[in-house]
Amino acid sequence: TLFVDKVDPQSGTSLEIGSSGDTVTIPSGCTLTNSGTLQNNGTNNLLTPIVSVQLSGNQTISDNVLTLLSFNTEDVDTDSAYDNTSSNYKFTVPTGKAGKYMVTLMLTSFNEGSDIVMFQGYIYKNGSAVAYQRQRHDDGSSAPARHEGVTAHWLGDLAVGDYIQFYGKLDVSSNSPVIQGGSQSRATIVKVG
Repeated sequence: TLFVDKVDPQSGTSLEIGSSGDTVTIPSGCTLTNSGTLQNNGTNNLLTPIVSVQLSGNQTISDNVLTLLSFNTEDVDTDSAYDNTSSNYKFTVPTGKAGKYMVTLMLTSFNEGSDIVMFQGYIYKNGSAVAYQRQRHDDGSSAPARHEGVTAHWLGDLAVGDYIQFYGKLDVSSNSPVIQGGSQSRATIVKVG
């Protein structure tokens, strides 16, 4: 144990603590204060988790029924926090990752031969809607909508164990409503603070 109040370099202005491969530990209960410039030097400076998911193909849903969206293809999942299995399709905040999150949902509908009356996209937190967006069209319009998109955003606090899911609701004049898959419909979740 070395008891000192300050350590300065013997010569020059650079001070190195430890050698390559060493581990420098800040014990629990200690505070590391930075009043100068902290350089990254190759370490990842992004906050994580970061998740980006999409539908692997078109999803046909029941007309005018709120439906869990089957985002089953993961483009990015930095912390393995997204469950892409059937009936789950959810992101759960991992241990040590509580904080502020930005969540975005983008949906596209393609209903050839059927007019879209209303299209809605929902972001759910712990089983309850926290954000949604909708597009509504009158039946019998001179230019009925058969292709439509909605985008919903939510910024808020998530605690460890909180989960996010995505839902869609599509009311069409006939046939079965379809939400387009691939890059046309996707969701992203990013820790921002």
